[in-house]
Amino acid sequence: MTETNNQTDTLSMIIEGLQERKARRITIVDMSELETAAAHRFVICEGTSTMHVTSIADSVREYLLENGRIKPYSYDGYANSQWIVIDYGDTIVHVFLPEERSRYNLEELWSDAVIEEIPDQY
Repeated sequence: MTETNNQTDTLSMIIEGLQERKARRITIVDMSELETAAAHRFVICEGTSTMHVTSIADSVREYLLENGRIKPYSYDGYANSQWIVIDYGDTIVHVFLPEERSRYNLEELWSDAVIEEIPDQY
């Protein structure tokens, strides 16, 4: 399997893990063509409460482990669950509370990237 297929599979599993717990406003920020980007891709979403943010982040980690035997390199933010970040190397997942997402506005920060919105499923 090629690296691109692995990245696509990982992205698909991340999206499925997010949707399993009803993450809102899922956005993919593809920075693969930008030389200054720290990762090839961000996946950004939000939850409705700190408990929801924690649940979404747990779902992604569990889904990738169970379905792809993929563990994150690291993760952080569980202490206050306002913004949890999960590092899968080329793909970094950001799970925000809405007000934190607005504050940091990663989509605007990387507005020169290709940005794709995934419709909510509920």
